[in-house]
Amino acid sequence: MTATSPALAPATLAAPRRTWSADLPVLAVAVVWGGSYLAAKGITTAHTVIAVLVLRFALVLPVLVVTGWRRLRALTPAQLRGAGLLGCVLGGIFLLETFGVVHTSATNAGLIISLTMIFTPLAEAAIRREAPSAAFLGAAAVSVAGVVLLTQGAGFIAPGLGDLLILCAALARTLHVLLMARIKAVQDADSLSLTTVQLGAAVLVFAVLAAVPGTGDTPWAAAADFGPAQWAGLVFLSVFCTLFAFYVQMWAVRRTSPSRVSLLLGTEPLWAAAAGIAIGGEHLGALGFAGAALVLAGTAWGRRAAG
Repeated sequence: MTATSPALAPATLAAPRRTWSADLPVLAVAVVWGGSYLAAKGITTAHTVIAVLVLRFALVLPVLVVTGWRRLRALTPAQLRGAGLLGCVLGGIFLLETFGVVHTSATNAGLIISLTMIFTPLAEAAIRREAPSAAFLGAAAVSVAGVVLLTQGAGFIAPGLGDLLILCAALARTLHVLLMARIKAVQDADSLSLTTVQLGAAVLVFAVLAAVPGTGDTPWAAAADFGPAQWAGLVFLSVFCTLFAFYVQMWAVRRTSPSRVSLLLGTEPLWAAAAGIAIGGEHLGALGFAGAALVLAGTAWGRRAAG
């Protein structure tokens, strides 16, 4: 058997060209998420995590509401509840990831978050009470092994609190993907409207936390300290890593399987390493390049196994 959700089976039996049309945007999401580590580290400290998240999400939310107001009003109460739940999970993912990255290395974060590739097919199989295919598990194992080698070139450090937070973020990512595929109310709803509601729910979570004393700088104080480079990083995180990424993820997960989406998103550490080399001046070495090759090979194998 494959790790395909029954509700999504017809889409995964489509022609290869249609499959690629769903895969390529997801791969683009992995690319921009890979670059998000450098961007986030450049504008975030332990005292500004929640403030930056408020700014990151609130920057695009008004545009989404204005441009999609008519379709947004067409959502049913059930669709609003489903998207709101997804938004709360999304907010949790970003809190865990951002606090985690602040308290660990980007190398560790990239390795641990890639475990979503394993968690998703296992969780999906558990829900369906069926075992995932040996081919898919083998492909995921090859990809994770590649990430291990990839991170060795940049220096893996002993796990700590930040790593535990990133591990929880990987589990939350799995939950988010599965919920998108299984909440019936959101299956036929407009993707842009659902993305808007998700981001709105996440902003509400962050705004409530920002109002609690002792949770760090306010969004206004953080924004006042930003220079041109910080604003550029925030725009990249907001427009590409948030708006574009989660719109594509919601669009694609309804046209393919959650496992396939997670496998493609699992190439994120590869692109994080590429960004580190091209922008951050990092050097991978022989082990790192061997790991990159394994990530690509495992992902290609997994696409065939999941499709």
